[in-house]
Amino acid sequence: MQFEEIKSKLDGITYDTLRIDCDNHFEAVILKEELNKLTRRLEGFFGSPVWPSKNRLPFQIRQTIESFGGILSGQTLYFCQQGRETVFAMLWPWEDGKRTTVKIIKKI
Repeated sequence: MQFEEIKSKLDGITYDTLRIDCDNHFEAVILKEELNKLTRRLEGFFGSPVWPSKNRLPFQIRQTIESFGGILSGQTLYFCQQGRETVFAMLWPWEDGKRTTVKIIKKI
């Protein structure tokens, strides 16, 4: 799963704020109207999210995402590891109910 390929498939999604866009880290804020479009595209790459889940996340996943803010109740995590490359996406809804922070990260 190529990080650049994921980012290119997000073209056409309108971002309220673009925070980071570099070789291995993408972070933006989207409005509620764009959330369904974004999740459909993420699920096309990652499949179903690994969080929320009724089960505890495996230690390896928790350790990988911890330095990027971790994941809490009410948030969503997509995760894929292929060989040495790990790519994940985190969706953090805001309390205002109108915005969601999106982080897509590649870690080797």
